Amino acid sequence: MANITKRDLVIELSNKLGFRQQDVLALVDGFIEQVSASLERGDEVTLRTFGTFELRKAKSKIGRNPKKPGDSVVIPERFVVRFKPGLELKQRVAALPVQPKE
Repeated sequence: MANITKRDLVIELSNKLGFRQQDVLALVDGFIEQVSASLERGDEVTLRTFGTFELRKAKSKIGRNPKKPGDSVVIPERFVVRFKPGLELKQRVAALPVQPKE
């Protein structure tokens, strides 16, 4: 499986839509900014058929350094982004053939 970067996405959209890459990049950056701002306000962001992004509060917990197992560190309570896939995305992923690793 290959990683898809923001740059790859911009090039693909630019080629498909016929827009300049600079314009597509501005749209993608604007979209990311809007999603981030919505999450910061506590809103859920739903992309129909794709999924929903929401903030969840992660409780405080004790962390350990694998190199120094005797030492423990308190990881403070914080917010994390949770993604819940939509039905269509779940169905598309479930339909993928499973191939053994080489």
